[in-house]
Formats: sequence, C-alpha cells, structure tokens
Amino acid sequence: MDALEIARWQFGITTVYHFLMVPLTIGLGLTVAVMQTAWHRTGKEEYLRMTNFWGKLFLINFIMGVATGIVQEFQFGMAWSEYSRFVGDVFGAPLAMEALLAFFLESVLLGLWIFGWDRLPKRLHLATIWIASLASIFSAYFILVANSWMQHPVGTEIVDGRATMVDAWAVFTNNTALVTFPHTVFGAFAVAGGFLLGISWYHLHKRRQSGIDTVDASGKVVVGESATLGKNRDKVDYQVWIKSLRIGAVVAMVAFMGVALSGHAQAQLMIQQQPMKMAAAEAACHDGTGFSLLSVGDLRGGGATTCDDVVGVFEIPGLLSFLAHDNFTTEVKGVNTLLPEYQEKYGTHLPDNPIYGDRAGSEINYLPVMEVTYWGFRLMITLGGLSAVAAAVALWLTRKGTVPHSKWISRLAVLGILAPFGGNAAGWIFTEMGRQPFVVAPNPSFQGIDQVFMYTAAAVSPGVSAGEMLFSLISLTSIYAFLLVVEVVLLTRYVRGGIGSAMPDLDGHPDDQDEDTDVLSFAY
Repeated sequence: MDALEIARWQFGITTVYHFLMVPLTIGLGLTVAVMQTAWHRTGKEEYLRMTNFWGKLFLINFIMGVATGIVQEFQFGMAWSEYSRFVGDVFGAPLAMEALLAFFLESVLLGLWIFGWDRLPKRLHLATIWIASLASIFSAYFILVANSWMQHPVGTEIVDGRATMVDAWAVFTNNTALVTFPHTVFGAFAVAGGFLLGISWYHLHKRRQSGIDTVDASGKVVVGESATLGKNRDKVDYQVWIKSLRIGAVVAMVAFMGVALSGHAQAQLMIQQQPMKMAAAEAACHDGTGFSLLSVGDLRGGGATTCDDVVGVFEIPGLLSFLAHDNFTTEVKGVNTLLPEYQEKYGTHLPDNPIYGDRAGSEINYLPVMEVTYWGFRLMITLGGLSAVAAAVALWLTRKGTVPHSKWISRLAVLGILAPFGGNAAGWIFTEMGRQPFVVAPNPSFQGIDQVFMYTAAAVSPGVSAGEMLFSLISLTSIYAFLLVVEVVLLTRYVRGGIGSAMPDLDGHPDDQDEDTDVLSFAY
C-alpha cells in the first residue's frame, strides 16, 4: 500500500462527493431568491408555493454540503501537511474570506430566512435569501482563487522553501480564476435548471396520470383539480410545476451557452499554462490542428497509457487550433513535443530529498492518466450538451401547457437530473488529475530556480502511514455513503410530497396550527 495514492483517493472521493452539493446550492439558492421576488412583486400564490417547495430542497442540500465541506479543510492538515506548509501563506487569505462568507454570512442569513417568515418585514426577509445566495457565489470565487493558484501560481515568491504572497491583487485577480469562476457558476445553474425541469416534469406527469389534467382536441392542456387532494392538486399547483419546468429549461439552456463560452476561454488559457493537460485531453501525441472525436487505446499495447498505445479513429481538422488560437491553422503541441520540454525545465527524476520518501530519485512521468483526461473532457462536454438539448426539447414538448403522457419520457426527464451533476464532476476530475504530477503546477511565465511549483509526491503528510490512510479512507467513504443515502431519501420524500411537503397546511393540517411548529416543519 502507498500512503500517497490512498491520500489522493481519499481527497478525490470526498471532494467529488462534496461538489455534488455545491453547484445545486449555488444555482438553486439564487433561483429561489428570484421566485420569492416574483411573489413579493406580484402576490401570486404559485410563486409563494414555488419559493417554499424549492427552498426546502435547497436547505436539505445546503446543510449536507456544509457538513461534508468541513472535512475538506481538515484533510489539509491531516493528510497533506507538507502541502499546507508550502501554500499556507497564500491560501490563508482566500480560505478565510470563504469561511467568513460561507460559514458566517450564509448561515446567519439563512437562519433569518427560515425563521423570519411572518416575523420580519417582507422586504427584509426577501433580502436575507438574496444576500445568502449571493454570498454562496462569492464564497465559491474565493475557493476558486485558491484552486486557480494551484493551476497557475502568481503573486508569490519562494522564501525558505515556502510560497509567500507578495502581491495579493495578483492572487485574487489571477486570470485563471477569472475564467474558471463564470465556468463554474454557469455549471451550477445548469444543475439547478435540470433539477427544476426533472422534478416539475415528474409532478406534471403525475397530474396527467391521475386524470387531473387532460388535453383537448388540439392537444392543449385542460387544467383540472382534485377534490380529494385539495390544494395540493389544485390549479395553482399546476401553475407551480409548469412555470418551474419552463424556468428550469430556460436556465439550463442559458447556462450551457455560458459554460461553452467560458469553457472556450478556459481552454485557451490551458494551452498557455498547462499545455500537457490539453495534449492529454486530446490524446494528441503529435503536433497538429485536429480535434479528436474518438481515439482508443491499442489493446495489444496494454491500454492508452502512452503515445505508443493511442490509435486515432476520427478527428475534425482545424477544430483544436480554433479552440486554442481562434484560427484553423496554428498547430498545437503534442505529447511527444512537450515531454522533452518538461524534462528539460523540471528534470527527469525527483530530487534525492527525504520529503519524497521512497519516491526520491524516481523517474517523473509528466503525462497525466490519458484515459481520465481524454474521456473526462468528452464526458463533461457530452453531458452538458445533452442537458441543453433536453431543455430545448422540454420547452417544445410543453408548448401547449403540459407534458406528454408517456411514462418513458417522464423517466428520462427525471434521470436527466443526473446529467449536469455528472458533467460538473467530470470537469473537476479532468481539471485536477490533468495537473499531475504537480499539486501546484508551474507557471510557464516564471523563470529561474525559484520557480513556484510542487510535486504531488512531496505534498503528503510524512508521519501518516498507509494503514492509517486506508482506515481514514474506508471510514470517510462509509460515512459519506451513508450521508448520500440520507440526502437522497430526504430529497425523494419531499419531492414526492409535492408542495404539501413544504407547506403542510395544503395537506389538510389545521389552519390554526401553532406558528412555531409550522416554521419548524418548513425548516426540518
């Protein structure tokens, strides 16, 4: 067993799990704020119901995200102490800002929002959800500032073997962070849009199945009501779901366009800052202009781990050059060109230093795991594109006011909720694993022996054994698996409960229900 590899697995598993909650929190929070604003301005009951229902799902997801996010920062000291020593002087500022926004401002204002219904003035209560949702977006920026410094270190110099911040403005306005931030935020809204669309489709389909809503001869919806289910299946309930569905579809489509544009800018920076990552993402062994639609590993060579094993099947000429340089003729460097350059700049073997443990003096492999970068890049694009296409199809199919009666389309709509989640996860796995073998990638604009970078092999805690790391990995993965079950059960229960799960009085509860109990039923 290898402590470094186990530590990487642990951080990867917990990070990907945590990031399932983050985009939904960011996207759904601001969406709920807009819904409550619509209720505040129009007084229409459907917007109040939308705010309560989606707000309850937002809260479930938010608290799970907070609980799992705390573990991430503890890992810096427990499993990655050498990394923490190296970057601590740089990371202190952005992580402190994130903590102030996420753990203080967001939490306090969400508490006011939960317990402030009918207690705070309407405008003040509305302001709490707006500030909380905007704070979550800004807290994401500070996290991305820290991550972008790992991708492209700026504003620092090496002092006594540690990175020391000498220009805070450069760190906080890192061009990598400036393009990563909109890409991440648009990705979060893609998740929120798919979430609204899938759940709303499910409820509209239930109304069709039970015969509450029907269609006339022209195919237009005839909205009905259920006397037995009362307000939980009245005409206002229909308005909640059809408006949520169409809002979600529009959000998903706009988000995909934002993701595509910001992703294009991000790819161009990647060519400059981490050319090996882009070459691995394309399985581009030789300099060229074509974008690979399909490359496979030659099974006779043992898999696509080196350029000797890669077989190109189909590519689009000129497209890679357009992504990188906005023209169709400038060649992009391939792996075979870049490897000698990396070896000349950074060496062929790890230094003979105790910090590297058993890896000291071993040969450095500058090529990331090509299967992960290649397919992760394509999975990210494919799942994002499918989400946008599904949103466009949903707008077309619901143009007459309701969803088709087909149960298979309904199941696909619900299953489609997972696509933007998968796209976000694939994007982050590609981003982080494509940076290897560096935990802090070198900035190619820096020159000289004081260049700021760190190999992943030097970052792990030296006093932690492989057995301890394995115990930690199994424990955390088991706990997170349990928490995942809890989240899915809670979300599923309240989704199936419909509006009544967030507004119990719609399910026949007494109108004179104790006010405090009613607030707690919304919160918990």
